[in-house]
Amino acid sequence: MTPGHGIRPLADPVHVSATLDKAAAENFPVAPVFLPRAWRDGLKAVYGYARLVDDIGDGDLAPGGHDAVLLGLDPAAVDDRPAMLDALEADLHRVFGGTDGPPRHPLLQSLQPVVRAHDLTPEPFLGLIEANRQDQRVARYETYADLVGYCELSANPVGRLVLSLTGTSTPERIRRSDAVCTALQIVEHIQDVAEDLGRDRIYLPAEDLRRFHVTESELAAPSAGASVRSLIAFETERARELLDEGPLLVGSVHGRLRLLLAGFVGGGRAALRAVTAAGFDVLPGPPKPTRSGLLREVATVLRTAPRKG
Repeated sequence: MTPGHGIRPLADPVHVSATLDKAAAENFPVAPVFLPRAWRDGLKAVYGYARLVDDIGDGDLAPGGHDAVLLGLDPAAVDDRPAMLDALEADLHRVFGGTDGPPRHPLLQSLQPVVRAHDLTPEPFLGLIEANRQDQRVARYETYADLVGYCELSANPVGRLVLSLTGTSTPERIRRSDAVCTALQIVEHIQDVAEDLGRDRIYLPAEDLRRFHVTESELAAPSAGASVRSLIAFETERARELLDEGPLLVGSVHGRLRLLLAGFVGGGRAALRAVTAAGFDVLPGPPKPTRSGLLREVATVLRTAPRKG
């Protein structure tokens, strides 16, 4: 019998932990130890889901087709990204009470109690899937507005989920969170120009490439010329301006959530500082911030965040 027809495959803890371990490579702490246990568990579950969606969309799943089997597909389907995303969406609906049983993938099984405890809605989770579907159809973005529209699906839902998990959602915080999350997504695009091009994707708006007289072949060079560096400097400043909403967001909350959000904002700023320190040459590989640089930026965010109440 195939999985999903009466038999649920056993979860492999090593396989699952390999997905969660990717959190260490992020620009910001995903679930730092200073948070309450319930928040950490929720953030890890959300991260595991988001990482799984991205790994499916990018073709970065572990070899062997185990994730396909877990989602009720033939192992060979692991390379069929649209089919895998469809199967993941079906499993997500099981998280929210689908009629064909409980979720099948262990990362979604971990997500279900978090969804129930915090009364989360499907929309942010569906947005992440839709962003990865868009990655299968769209490899270039003509305008900055087009890119921001993509970030509304690929990044902003994560910030909204953090606010929901911590019970702090308000319209103003959501607006500021969206700006920060869009900025963090653009930071990743800046760092990963070479890697993205290897996947035949360019997230730098085409209108900006024309403005700075940059060709796609120049993005494939071993190192950046003057035009590419000017383009990356422009995109860096654009992301930095969005991150300016960060201290105001941090200042609107209290306690350990303040530290968590400062970590997100500081991580983005530290990454941009690393890009700047590299002379805006991101083509040899993504410039990464040092731990001390990250801590300095987090401290700056906390020091400049206004205190309310």
